[in-house]
Amino acid sequence: MKKPSSEKLASAARAPHDPQRTRRAILDAASAVFAEKGFSGANVDDIVARVETTKPTIYYHFGSKEGLFAAVLEDVYAGMRDIEKSLRSEGLPASEAMRELVGITFDYHAAHPDWIRLISVANIHGAKHIAGSESVAPSNSAILGILSDLVDRGAREGVFREGVDPLRLHLLINSFCFYRVSNRHTWKVIFKRDLEAPDDVKAQRETIVESVLRYLAP
Repeated sequence: MKKPSSEKLASAARAPHDPQRTRRAILDAASAVFAEKGFSGANVDDIVARVETTKPTIYYHFGSKEGLFAAVLEDVYAGMRDIEKSLRSEGLPASEAMRELVGITFDYHAAHPDWIRLISVANIHGAKHIAGSESVAPSNSAILGILSDLVDRGAREGVFREGVDPLRLHLLINSFCFYRVSNRHTWKVIFKRDLEAPDDVKAQRETIVESVLRYLAP
């Protein structure tokens, strides 16, 4: 992609009245476009049209289409991590806190199918757009600390077994929550089962919660 001229960058720098608000609007529009069309199919013009901005403004804030997609991924990962960190588990028994965390994870995936699509697109491209990110790895490591603390506390309380790998536990939780959204359309065609039917959603949520608690049981 051609690098914008210094004149374009200067123009973009002067244009936004509220740079943070402009950046937020661009991220929201870009998230929708990338989720709908993928990275290869998305065009900066599509994003410009949705947010009613200019290409120079986008290039000023993000440098390139690649930089914009990387920023979108950083943003959506941060959203997921903020939800997890909002859990107030200090006053709860470990098993109840774990139940809450798994439920929160399930609910976030269910409510954000675009998040699933964006992560899928990132993996299609080998995660190269976030390979140099300074925020994605540290922010995602936080969940391992939360899980490790819960597992250790549960072991002390006698409700969880010892020696559980937080990363494998994270994989168990997220694989179920992710798959039921990412594959809901093929599942419906093949098995004639609507994974988004309210009663089925409730049963699925309980399935992953109980599965995790049984996996952790002494």
